[in-house]
Amino acid sequence: MGLKFRCERDSLLNALNTAVRAAASSTASRTALTGVHLELAGNHLTVTGSDLDLTLSVTTEVSGESDGVAVISARLVADLVRLAPPGAVDCSVDDGEASIVAGSWQNSIRLIPHDDYPQLPISDADDEASPSVVFTGAEFRDALSQVVKSASGDDSRPILTGVLMATEGEGKLRLVSTDSYRLSVRDIEGSSLAGDYQKVLVPSRALSELQRLISESKEVTLKLAEQYAQFNVGDVRLITRLIPGEFPNYQGLIPSDQPNCLTANREQLLETVKRVRLLAQDSTPVRLVMCDGNLEVIAITHDVGKSQESVEAAYKGEELTVAFNHTYLIDGLDAVVGEEVTLETTDAVKPAVLRSLGDDSFLYLLMPVRVS
Repeated sequence: MGLKFRCERDSLLNALNTAVRAAASSTASRTALTGVHLELAGNHLTVTGSDLDLTLSVTTEVSGESDGVAVISARLVADLVRLAPPGAVDCSVDDGEASIVAGSWQNSIRLIPHDDYPQLPISDADDEASPSVVFTGAEFRDALSQVVKSASGDDSRPILTGVLMATEGEGKLRLVSTDSYRLSVRDIEGSSLAGDYQKVLVPSRALSELQRLISESKEVTLKLAEQYAQFNVGDVRLITRLIPGEFPNYQGLIPSDQPNCLTANREQLLETVKRVRLLAQDSTPVRLVMCDGNLEVIAITHDVGKSQESVEAAYKGEELTVAFNHTYLIDGLDAVVGEEVTLETTDAVKPAVLRSLGDDSFLYLLMPVRVS
């Protein structure tokens, strides 16, 4: 008899739902990767999903009867457990089949050969030997929420699909992302990368998954190996392949001095842009008309119409009209924190910088859109 255990449906489903997000969705590369790897040792069940680039491994408490390993179709087993009635689920493996029983509902699933399943890229030995960095969960999650959206989704430029994590000065970790239209830079004081890896490029996909995992967690531990990063969050281990190559020289993009500065209530400006953008169809930008003591937010789409709203704001500088992609502008206003924001500009075509008033830990640089 192989692996055998009993587990409450909801506990097993939570573990499966996490692991399945990393399992491959097609058999294009390796059939085993479309499965979840189950490993039982005593009363600890480890459920793992991986497509080689991203691995999610969850350990949960069960009532174990017989230790063992098995690989089962990820989507199928998750769906079966999801539809099972509340209560205990019994799982056992024998003769190339997994038996999943919930109440009077009985299922048999053909196994995927577990020898075909890849080894985790970071072993337990690496886990003990490599130096680690510990982050406060809430702060690290907030930092990720500020930078992940600015990474590119275009796989033809893989460097830009990552978030740069780099030690910056004494005891400071910097997170940087750009899709070449906007740039996010967030500093975390009191943290830096350990050991030989002072600069790594982590896929934004992995960090998006990490954001989900640390919603309730107090700590996140990061370990680095030559080609991989491992994040431990509670009972979940996330391992991601690092992106090779050199991140663009982003420092040269950040203006050192900008003569124009708008200060406005963040929430009020955000809500105004959301309302006005309703008439900014497709790629139509939103225009900000800035002058002393006043800001007009305008969207004009030919054959559709025009939307315009005034926002109370303080402004120092030359009267200026500057236009932005409305989605990118909203993302920036969502990312900055605090009651008031500043928008610093040079002219209608050079990069603008959005910050929280009085907080230098985060900046959002945004390229204007040319309008006639």
